[in-house]
Amino acid sequence: MSEPTNASAPPTFEEALSQLQQIVLELEDGNLGLESSLARFEEGIGLLRSCYQILEQAEQKIEILIGQDAAGNPLTAPFDATATFEGAEKPARKPGRRRSTPKGESPADNPPPAEPDNGGDRLF
Repeated sequence: MSEPTNASAPPTFEEALSQLQQIVLELEDGNLGLESSLARFEEGIGLLRSCYQILEQAEQKIEILIGQDAAGNPLTAPFDATATFEGAEKPARKPGRRRSTPKGESPADNPPPAEPDNGGDRLF
């Protein structure tokens, strides 16, 4: 028989993630009423915050192996968890939709080039 879990203890990362996945499936299924859906959504947000908090704590514990000392013991340095994207920088832009004509010009302004006359023997 399984041991009873302490209801006040926060779930482990794996438990929270599993519960969150179950909530997503239930919400995507669409069989819950509005009130039930909102309650499950709020529960999911709480689980998501819990997962983020657990991950942040894990990041703070990570150390990078930078080498060994003369005795062969590992040398470590704290993991720098700063973001690689700074808020002042602009994110890379998504490529825009290609236009067949430049902005401000209409297709009538640029008629297609005339095709050479091959004596009517065209394949395409």
